[in-house]
Amino acid sequence: MKRLLASVSLSLCAALACTIDVADFTGKKCDVVGDCPDTHVCVAARPGEGRTCEVLGLPGISDGGGEDAGPVPTWCADIQPIMAASCVSSCHGVDTRDSNETSFRLDYYAPDAGGLPGAQAKAERIRQRASVNQDMPPSPSTVALPTAEQRTLIARWAAGGAPLCFDGGVDAGIPDGGTDGGS
Repeated sequence: MKRLLASVSLSLCAALACTIDVADFTGKKCDVVGDCPDTHVCVAARPGEGRTCEVLGLPGISDGGGEDAGPVPTWCADIQPIMAASCVSSCHGVDTRDSNETSFRLDYYAPDAGGLPGAQAKAERIRQRASVNQDMPPSPSTVALPTAEQRTLIARWAAGGAPLCFDGGVDAGIPDGGTDGGS
C-alpha cells in the first residue's frame, strides 16, 4: 500500500510540475530580474505595462548578457550609433528603398504622436535579428555589419529593458533622435 501511495504521489507531483510552463510567468509584473524565474528577464517590452517577466532567449543559449557584463547599454550612448551605421541608411530610416519591412523605424527611439514604432518598441525584434539569428543586416550588405561586441551590446540593451539614456528608462526632456529633436 505504501508503494502504491508513493507511486501515486510521485505521479501526481510529476503531473502538476509539468503543468507549470514558462508561459505561466510571461507578462507577470516585475521590478527586478529576481522577481522572474531563471528562464525569464524583467524588461519593459510591453507598451503601457511597465516591466514584465519575458522569455528573451532560448534556454542554454547566451544572449551576451550576464551578471558581470557591466552597466546596461543605453540607446543614446551605445545603440543609436550602431543602428545609424548598420540599419538606417537605406532600410529602417527615412529612406526605406532597400527594405521589405517599412512598418517601423530605427533612426529614433520612440515616435512622435502617430509615428511608426521606433527602436524602443522593436527592442526584442532587434535583439533577435541582430544578436540571436545574426541575419540583420542581411548579407551581402552595403552597410557596415555590426561586430560581435556590438551584437552583444544590442542583446544586453534589449534584455536590460531597452533604456533610453541615463536612468534605465524613458526620461521626458531627453532627446530621442526623433525628427523634432525632443523626447
